[in-house]
Amino acid sequence: MKKHFLTAIIVSFSAILIAQAPAGYYDAAIEKTGTELRLALNSIIYNHTNVGYSGLWTLYQSTDLQPGTNKIWDIYSNCNFTYRTDQCGNYRNVCDCYNREHSVPESWFSGAQPMYADAFHLYPTDGKVNGQRSNFPYGECANGSSLGGAALGKLGSSTFSGYSSTVFEPIDEYKGDLARTYFYMATCYLNQNFTSGEGAVVFSFNNSDNPKTNLTSYSINLFLKWTRQDPVSQKEIDRNNAIFATQHNRNPFIDHPELAEYIWGNHNGDAWNTNADIVNIQAIPVKIIFNKENSSIKIISEQTFNQFSIVNLSGQMIASGTIDNNFIQLNPLANGLYLITLNTDFGKITQKLLVY
Repeated sequence: MKKHFLTAIIVSFSAILIAQAPAGYYDAAIEKTGTELRLALNSIIYNHTNVGYSGLWTLYQSTDLQPGTNKIWDIYSNCNFTYRTDQCGNYRNVCDCYNREHSVPESWFSGAQPMYADAFHLYPTDGKVNGQRSNFPYGECANGSSLGGAALGKLGSSTFSGYSSTVFEPIDEYKGDLARTYFYMATCYLNQNFTSGEGAVVFSFNNSDNPKTNLTSYSINLFLKWTRQDPVSQKEIDRNNAIFATQHNRNPFIDHPELAEYIWGNHNGDAWNTNADIVNIQAIPVKIIFNKENSSIKIISEQTFNQFSIVNLSGQMIASGTIDNNFIQLNPLANGLYLITLNTDFGKITQKLLVY
């Protein structure tokens, strides 16, 4: 059988993941490591404007509308909510209205300010699904139950190591968003006791430590997995910039997603620099070699990639999974044009993949 090889050189990076922080915004954190890095970030982002819980209704007009529309971008449903018109109120069913979801439940910190109204962890979400999530921690539940219809996410017993009770699992598209939200909360409020209720599963608190609050091993492992698999999106970048315009602080883990690795992950103990990893991603050439005979992809690059996804031009997911030593084994692909996304710890690249 004749072998068919397709080589594609990736020359453009569709999502180099850095938002628009003012020049010098993170200077105080440069060359810091581990706990000192998180303390430095706290000093940068903690002092901010409290817009108030009621002020979130107005804020969502700039932070959470789908581009070019007056429709709310809801991470818990595909409902077609109109800004202001469909805010809760009462609800009985999915798509009745949207409300203000504390992604870190308010019961975990006794409703204290400014956490209670911090826009970075308060998302507009379907009221019914928000009620289903309740104050359960986020997690993964292989056999969880969905409310069905336009509802997104599911509730069930945790199947992620370190916790076995009830969790709410959001859809894959927003797992990285929520992971970076929790990294922000653990950094901005590193002296707040989040251990009441189910918060004890996610946050730990020690009166003798400085900082006092950190994430538990369960939540570190979960959220590192999610932020690696679901890199920063344009939605997050736009939301970060819009919140900054009013709240006057930023989520560092959106501007520099690699920070999570330097505080909790693979680069813990290494000194962080604002540009080091981003420059490396942009500068290192990447070549994809597709072997049609055995439906495999070999990635030639100095950069190590860990996750991939392939969609067709209609946006349907064709394949996704783990990259092993820059090698991907696929089921046979039909002839056609696809988009392949390769993820690293710090960002992602997307390019066309032609199979013929």
